[in-house]
Amino acid sequence: QVQVAESGGGLVQAGGSLRLSCVASGSIFRIAIMAWHRQAPGKQRELVASLTSGGSTNYADSVKGRFSISRDNAKNRVYLQMNSLTPEDTAVYSCLVQGFAYGSVYWGKGTLVTVSA
Repeated sequence: QVQVAESGGGLVQAGGSLRLSCVASGSIFRIAIMAWHRQAPGKQRELVASLTSGGSTNYADSVKGRFSISRDNAKNRVYLQMNSLTPEDTAVYSCLVQGFAYGSVYWGKGTLVTVSA
């Protein structure tokens, strides 16, 4: 069993910052990719940022220059630093953990980020 838990969401004013954290625990030995997705009300879930075990990153165009993803491999943790937040960033942010083994994809339950105008 693998558990994925996010934390750090909350209410912030436009222009502010938040840092999300995600930790994977349980029977996962090697993590290939850790990523953040988000789903805003009435919209499809979208990839926000991802980070491979080799250090390659990928960001959605809408967050480039404002968000930064990082990870602590030893602790199976991934972070999302979000700066210059806008109301359009309001969403439930979910963490994805993907291992090297086929089919080893795990999701957290998500953490709500609300940005007020």
